[in-house]
Amino acid sequence: MDEETQRPEAAGTEGVVCALCGTAAGSGDAPPTWICSVESGSRRYFCDTCARSHLRAIESRLDSAWW
Repeated sequence: MDEETQRPEAAGTEGVVCALCGTAAGSGDAPPTWICSVESGSRRYFCDTCARSHLRAIESRLDSAWW
C-alpha cells in the first residue's frame, strides 16, 4: 500500500502516446478527451480519434487486441 504509483513520464516514456496510432499527447498527462484502459495490468491510452472509431468495442469491454 505504501508503493508509489509511477506516472508515464517517471516510467521512462516521454509523455502519453496513443496505443493504436502513436499520436503523442504533447504533455505528461493525457487530455480529458482520451481514454485510459487497463489491460493485463498495464495502462493503455487511446486518443479521441481512435476511441471514436472503436467506441462500441470499448463499451463492450473488449481487449484492444481484439479490435
